Amino acid sequence: MEKSKYITRTALIAASYAALTYLFAFMSYNDIQFRVSEILVLFVFMEPRYGLGLVLGCVLANLASPLGIIDVVVGSFATFVAIIIIVTVRKTFGYNKKALIFASLGPVISNALFVGIELTYLFNTPFWLNALYVAIGEFVVVTLIGTVVMNSIMKNEAIVENLKIV
Repeated sequence: MEKSKYITRTALIAASYAALTYLFAFMSYNDIQFRVSEILVLFVFMEPRYGLGLVLGCVLANLASPLGIIDVVVGSFATFVAIIIIVTVRKTFGYNKKALIFASLGPVISNALFVGIELTYLFNTPFWLNALYVAIGEFVVVTLIGTVVMNSIMKNEAIVENLKIV
């Protein structure tokens, strides 16, 4: 039962991430991004095994990127690094609101660095400006909005239990 539940949840997370990115495509790509689907990255704070679905979702979402295959590779790698940071923060600081806020900075930093480098390479624009634009979008979506959403979910024991894969 657990294996089929894991596969199903992985597929649902991947599809949700891709669908949200496509739905809000007008603000999901380019240098200034407010990718609503990035809120889902915080789900690994509750259940680390959602990581695969999030990386796959990012791959699917970035297949439609106007930046091409480089965005599939770089964006998905940035998501992978962000997930590692989130899981590490959770293991180090526990399952609480302060740790969640700290963990939410993982996607901000990871995407700012990697996508910032990608944009600099593609457009020959200043790295720090690219990184700043990406960081602002990630901070607004993941840290300001995402932590509020996740904190609300974390307070509801029934939802938390339902989201576990175990």
